[in-house]
Amino acid sequence: MQRILVTGGAGFLGSHLCERLLNEGNEVICLDNFFTGRKKNITHLLSNPYFELVRHDVIDPFKFEVDQIYNLACPASPPHYQFNPIKTTKTSVMGAINCLGLGKRVKARVFQASTSEVYGDPEIHPQPESYKGSVNPIGIRACYDEGKRCAETLFFDYHRQNGVEIRVVRIFNTYGPRMLPDDGRVVSNFIMQALKGEDITIYGDGTQTRSFCYVDDLIEGFVRLMNHPSQTGPVNIGNPGEFTMLELAEKVLEKVGGSSKLTFHPLPGDDPLQRQPDITLAQKDLGWEPTIDLSEGLDRTIKYFKTC
Repeated sequence: MQRILVTGGAGFLGSHLCERLLNEGNEVICLDNFFTGRKKNITHLLSNPYFELVRHDVIDPFKFEVDQIYNLACPASPPHYQFNPIKTTKTSVMGAINCLGLGKRVKARVFQASTSEVYGDPEIHPQPESYKGSVNPIGIRACYDEGKRCAETLFFDYHRQNGVEIRVVRIFNTYGPRMLPDDGRVVSNFIMQALKGEDITIYGDGTQTRSFCYVDDLIEGFVRLMNHPSQTGPVNIGNPGEFTMLELAEKVLEKVGGSSKLTFHPLPGDDPLQRQPDITLAQKDLGWEPTIDLSEGLDRTIKYFKTC
């Protein structure tokens, strides 16, 4: 048994991670300020004597005696992280500093949930970890993109200067149960619009691409990287299967049914046109690759949203 802190533990990814860690016999402290996290995501865990819920914002310092720290605290969808962009940057930067400071004091290994957004609107395709990105530091998405880039800088400087054990993952588009219905990301948008019989909103001409990883596959990658004896990362974790927005909309409509039509709107600022992970490193060092295809993952996700 290890004592593990998960910041953002009541969120979409965090709740799945807490559940996985508890099932493996660990003691888990879930830290969340409930900006995008929800208590209902972790209600089923509250009766577990090895689970502790703490309401706290990672911007403010915190102290725990733990063996591992997973830092997942930050809103991840554009509507949520653009709601208060200064707070978003502070969450990424101050949250990283506070997690790393704690890791330094108690000699805990610290995991950073970074993002494929560090690659910006990529000029090479697919994106390997060696690609340094094409990011607009003053755009409307920069609070998230640059906050995560700065967090990665802090992680590697704490590692080099203070010997803190670190693990950094770059998350590509992920979906599954416990996403917020108003999340603002494309999978939840399309499913909820189809379930309500509303028109499906396509930004741009719908030819921009994304790669969608089911949440269970992602969490498996997290745990493998955290427990790897030497790989610090960054490591891309995502599903390399690439789909256009039009293809995704057609798949959702096929599964949900109904009479929803496609409507086209201007592309948001700094929205990447392509996003696909090169997962060679994850395959080689972690023995990881996704196992759940988009069709099966959508079935599970649609079933969840029907109960929301």
